[in-house]
Amino acid sequence: MKIGIVSFAHMHAWSYAHAVQRNPYAELAGIFDDDAERGRGMAEQFGVKEYGRLEELLADVDAVIVCSENAKHAAHTIAAAEAGKHVLCEKPIATTVEDGRAMIEAAERNGVQLMIAFPCRFSTVARRMKERIASGELGELAALNGTNRGSMPWGWFVDRSMSGGGAVMDHTVHVLDVMRWYMPGAEVTEVYAEADRLFYETAEIDDCGLLTFIFDNGAIASLDPSWSRSQSYPVWGDLTLDIIGTKGTAKIDLYRQHFTLHSDDTMKTTQPFWGDDPDQALIDHFIACVAEDKPVSVTGTDGLRALEVALAAYRSAELKQPVALAR
Repeated sequence: MKIGIVSFAHMHAWSYAHAVQRNPYAELAGIFDDDAERGRGMAEQFGVKEYGRLEELLADVDAVIVCSENAKHAAHTIAAAEAGKHVLCEKPIATTVEDGRAMIEAAERNGVQLMIAFPCRFSTVARRMKERIASGELGELAALNGTNRGSMPWGWFVDRSMSGGGAVMDHTVHVLDVMRWYMPGAEVTEVYAEADRLFYETAEIDDCGLLTFIFDNGAIASLDPSWSRSQSYPVWGDLTLDIIGTKGTAKIDLYRQHFTLHSDDTMKTTQPFWGDDPDQALIDHFIACVAEDKPVSVTGTDGLRALEVALAAYRSAELKQPVALAR
């Protein structure tokens, strides 16, 4: 299977490109990037062809991985779908609900797969907890408390016209998706949120927030999605989830599998991760689904539901009151 990457604007593209090259059933066939210099550099690094036009890449591949700026996801995904190519799109699905729906409709209209990149679902830690919840070990889930705290990414992430929002947009979608995955069929009906700029005065966008959700199954949840980690922090960030059920409680920490490295070369202490590779599992799943004509497990609708909650959080923060989501 020939796979192309559309843009290296998002840092996950680098990991996904390596994952494609490690998959025995796929070939990284080329790269298109509307930043020509970046595209040439990445094509040279991965030893593949650089395409000057998106249409040229689409003519030569079976599927694409879209890692452009959030605001460009819709245009790139719809173009790929119209060309009959399967798409794995970086999260969030888009910056507006209208764009997200248009992407889903384009994929359905052209009979191609649209998968959203939520690698947390492919963590062994997260999957084992999913199995324990499904077994009934914890009973019915009553409350969840999540964190997704990272370092400030700068660049286009702090340009609202390209990102659609700051830390709340960047991090809410990951944890909300895991919450929905753990409670199949449950949807958020109300959001209350506060979002602000506390850590970086020079970035005119939210770098922190506190969100609370009510689900239609009666569960409540809270979330800290922030860029609160300093640049000197040993790891980029985290994703944790405290889970309270009617029969028990549990906690997951997706990046706790690490060792501590004190380096005289860098004069810094880091915590390299030694656990499994959710990005590789994500890519392998996408390739297998396309090759075997099986539906992907993380759909465009999953991406849309997460986006709806993030956007509702911004409305709530602006209005300073809870916001209901229409279902």
